[in-house]
Amino acid sequence: MSSSPRLPAPADPPLEGLPPGWTARPADAADAPALHALLGRHEAAATGAASSHRSAVDAVLTDGAATHRHVLALDERREVRAWASAQDRAEGRVLVQVLVDPALDDATADAVAAAAFDWADAAARHVAAGRGLTVTQVDSGAFATDDRQQRWLRAAGYAQVRTWLQMTRPTVPADADPAPGASPERVRVRRVRRGDDGMPDGADLLAVHVVLEESFTDHFNYRPERFDELVSRLRADPGHRWDHWWLAESVDAGEPSRPVGALVASVSPGRDGAPDGTYVAYLGVLRSARGRGAARGLLGAAIADAAARGRSYVALEVDADSPTGADALYRSLGFGTSVVTQSWHRDVRVDDLP
Repeated sequence: MSSSPRLPAPADPPLEGLPPGWTARPADAADAPALHALLGRHEAAATGAASSHRSAVDAVLTDGAATHRHVLALDERREVRAWASAQDRAEGRVLVQVLVDPALDDATADAVAAAAFDWADAAARHVAAGRGLTVTQVDSGAFATDDRQQRWLRAAGYAQVRTWLQMTRPTVPADADPAPGASPERVRVRRVRRGDDGMPDGADLLAVHVVLEESFTDHFNYRPERFDELVSRLRADPGHRWDHWWLAESVDAGEPSRPVGALVASVSPGRDGAPDGTYVAYLGVLRSARGRGAARGLLGAAIADAAARGRSYVALEVDADSPTGADALYRSLGFGTSVVTQSWHRDVRVDDLP
């Protein structure tokens, strides 16, 4: 996929408008323990339980440093009470996260959140400037049960645009030997091939990229992503494993086999000693091949793999308004909704930079 050339971006914006006595500074790897604790408090306040693993925080501070900008807000005692980040997710799309300590009183939290979202707007403009763009979408989110975060997003000029179902399926030992999920005479599911050195076959990786790009063109908020960007971003996930990539191939009689579906998963480390799980990051099937059982076969392969490894669950995210009706397939395979989240968007223009 073509993209605008990257240009030198302006320096990171300052975080201004904090309460008297507060300070701001960039984040680095040494902040991971404090930020993981802040994330856990945020999740517990919004959903009743902390869920994120420490490795996810480590990853965005280290492996994701090339595409992420971070700023921290510290109170009078120099304790971290808020964290804002902006990720260059794809051309014309910046992912923003603003976390404010739920222990703060409403007036203080409101002021800190407003300052953090202002910083995020400026950071997004800097990212867009680095890509040679004049405007970019800023994409943030909230749990459906988090009225406070939604109030801040609305005040910052965001609009809710989508709802997502976070679905989970427990595994049992019998899942390790499932019945075929695809029609074997029409679709074959296999792992991405790997060489003796453990590295994946380049042609198979390119096939995964092509299938995912073509599969998602009719999905909400699709943005083209270059092959190198996709692979680099997925490899930065601490749970990435090359043996968690699968292809579905059409094997119709009289026709050469061709890739028609792909699934990319990762390891979800268990929190506080809980068993690991498998997270399905991508599942796509070409529109021309839908209805043949490719998606069911790919999911069956991921579930069987998770069970064989002794993992306790398989999880994924699905658009509540998916044009493919994917949530019905997932429910038929035993998935249930655990958490509901929302996407909130706004557009910012580079020419608004000071």
